[in-house]
Parts: sequence; C-alpha cells; structure tokens
Amino acid sequence: MDPSLLIQMIIAAIIGTILYTIIGIVPGTDETAVIAPVTMAVVLAGVSPIVVLTFYLSAIIAHKLSDSVPVAVAGIPGGVMATPMVEHAMVLKKYGQSETSIRKMISGSVIGTFVSVPISLLLAGALTPFADWFSNYANQILFTGAIILAILSKNRWLALLIIVPFALLIQGLRQLYWALDVVPENKTVFTSFFLGITIGPVIVTLIELLNKDKRKQMVRTNKKNIKLSKTNQQKGLPNPFKILTVKEVVMSSISSVIGCITFLFSAVGITTLVGELMSKSEKDPVKRSSLAIANMESLANSTYIAGTLIPLVALGIPLSSVALGPGQALFNAPPVFTKEHNIHHILSLSDFVLAVVIGIGISLMITYVLIVKYANEICTFVFKWIPHEAILGLFLGLVILLAFIDAGWLNIAGVLLVGLVSGTLHRWGVNFGVQFMILYCAPWLVSVIAG
Repeated sequence: MDPSLLIQMIIAAIIGTILYTIIGIVPGTDETAVIAPVTMAVVLAGVSPIVVLTFYLSAIIAHKLSDSVPVAVAGIPGGVMATPMVEHAMVLKKYGQSETSIRKMISGSVIGTFVSVPISLLLAGALTPFADWFSNYANQILFTGAIILAILSKNRWLALLIIVPFALLIQGLRQLYWALDVVPENKTVFTSFFLGITIGPVIVTLIELLNKDKRKQMVRTNKKNIKLSKTNQQKGLPNPFKILTVKEVVMSSISSVIGCITFLFSAVGITTLVGELMSKSEKDPVKRSSLAIANMESLANSTYIAGTLIPLVALGIPLSSVALGPGQALFNAPPVFTKEHNIHHILSLSDFVLAVVIGIGISLMITYVLIVKYANEICTFVFKWIPHEAILGLFLGLVILLAFIDAGWLNIAGVLLVGLVSGTLHRWGVNFGVQFMILYCAPWLVSVIAG
C-alpha cells in the first residue's frame, strides 16, 4: 500500500466523520439526501476508489451514531432511520433517563457495527459464486424488488401503478436529450436523475412556496424553544459492553445478524419491525424502551453496513435499498463508475477490509467518544447555529451543479421535473427504494413494454 494513499484514506475518514457527526444531529436530514450527493461529488472529482469507499463508510457510521442524539435529548429525529426510536426515547425522557437513552442508542450502534462487518463479509463471500447470475438477471431482480417494495409501501396500489409511468418519464427524458444532441447517444444520463430523486421532497416544498394559496395555508411559528435534558459527563473512555446489559448486548447482536440477512429489504421497515419484536418480552416500560432503542440502533447500523458491503463486495450491482440510496455512487457514477466497472471490479478483498478498518474504525473512535461524552453540548451547538434549511439548500445547490455537469442547462429542468414527481410520490407514500429500482431498470423495462 502506497503510504500517500494510506494518508489520504485516514484524512478522508476524519473529514467524513466530523462532517456527518454534525449533519447527523441536524433534524430531518435524510441519509440519502445528505450522503449520496457528497459521495457522488467525491467520485466525480477523481478521488481514488479506496479513498471514496473509506469516506463513505466513515460518513454512514458517523451519521448513524449521531442521528439518535436529538431523539434522546429533544424528541426530534436526526435522520429518517432514527424516527422509529422517538417513542421509546420519549418514555426514557419521561422517567428522567435521557442520559441513559443516549448511551444505550450509541452503544447499540457500536454492537451493530462490530457484528455486521464480519457477517457482511462472510455473506458476501457466500454470494460471490453467484455474482454472474445476479449480473445477468439484475434488471429482472430489480424490477421484482420494485414490486416487492411497492407492496410494502404505505400506498401500495399507487406504488405499483407508478412503476411503468415513472420508467417512461426517465427514459423519455433520456430519449429527448439524445434527439436534441444534448448528450451523445452512447451516454446515459443517470447520476443527475438519481440525485433528483434523493432531493425530491425539498424540490416539492420549494415549488410550493411559489404558490400563493399554499403559502397562505402554511403554518407560521415563532422561534422554537427546545428543552435539552441535562446529562452527566462520562468520565474516561466509554465501554458499550458496560453501558448495555447482558440481555441488551445479546439481543442487539441477534438483531444485527437479522439486519445483515435481510439487507435486500427496507432498512427503516426492518429496524421498526425487528426492534419492536425483540423488546416485547419486557413488561417494565423503562427496560422495554432501553432494549428497543439498543436493538433498533444496532439494526440500523447493521442494515446500512450489510446493505453496502454485501452488494459491493459480492455482486457489483446495487441490490439493496441502501446501495440504491446513499451508496449508489459506489456502483454507478458515470463516467467514473459504471455498472460494468465500479468499486466492486477495481478493489480487491484486502482493499475492502482496509477501507472498512480505517473508515469505520476512525468513525467509531471519534464519534462514539464525542457523542457519549458531549452529546448535550454538540446538540446545543447544532440546534442553535446550523439551520436545517441551510444544510438542505447546500445539497440542493450541489445537485443542480451536478445536473449541469451531467447534461447542461436543459438537464436542470429535467432534474427538477424528476424531483417534483419523485417528491410528490414520496409524500403520497411511494417508497424511495421503489423509485431507485425503477430508475435502474428503466431501460430494460421500457424496451420490454415496447416489444
């Protein structure tokens, strides 16, 4: 290993950790919307693939560790994945145990990481012999996945109905660009459409502001007063195996294994379902909530790690909701990465292990210690000085820039159209995973329909 490349990996891990420790605490920052555009920009900037992977892994771990903090101290989820924990965190807060809540959640994340990394690599090894089969039938698998996720969506009939029209929208825009010579026929616009989907809800909200009637209906409030529960500062290095009870460690470990095995399915859905099932045995409300949040955090981390590593190491195609969301740039970011030439094809198993050790290791060491020791101080700083709107505005600007780079001025309008449709569908209960899978298999699906 080139020493300069090793230094770059360490720097990338530190940057990813610090950046997403802060972003994870900002309320309402969807994981896909804040991680995917930055990862895509890092890839398109020509950074070495192993450095990109290190950055991404540090980012997802830092975000998953920190997004539970505002849940515990204020009842406000950071990322979407922290939403299932709000109810249980509020139970602990009611009993004056916000400090316990923070430490249990963060420790659950650490357990999930420790368990899911080796399990994910083992599962990846078991699936590697079938990589060619998965590659040959990738479109059919993704189409089937879109149908399954549609059935599991809040509005299943709409989700099923929209599969073909949404594919037609994607391919229609591509055909328009080719016909007008906006892009050459050998280039398929993918990156900017993917980012348009990730930022869709923000685009819908901003466009609604241009509607006078909608503006009048919007609720206006003064500055929000958020009460933060006072916590005692942890002395010395925190140990997750001392913070969690034996039962919580065992149940969190089992949950992590389940999260790895079910990597193909919705991360939020699995986290909610398994987390609730694992905690039902406890009758005492405090013990039940403690067990639930430890389990859910462990599950959240394991689904993210497995959902990235298994498809990336074994298959080279994004066959999970995580790989299709935050991790998409690792698989398909033309012209740097394509379906036939991405990180799966470039890195060896030893490269993957090194990126995991550095990216996840540095993120755990920094974020875990910081959050357990200084959760209240960090939360106060973020809530007071980093507006949610500023973060989302930054990512929207990045998406528009990448849309222009991808296919010029006309593509900005195309991305806004994709985002408007996607954001509206998401509001109506159509899972983002459904939309990402349609985006990926759209050329095949439209060609089959056209005969």
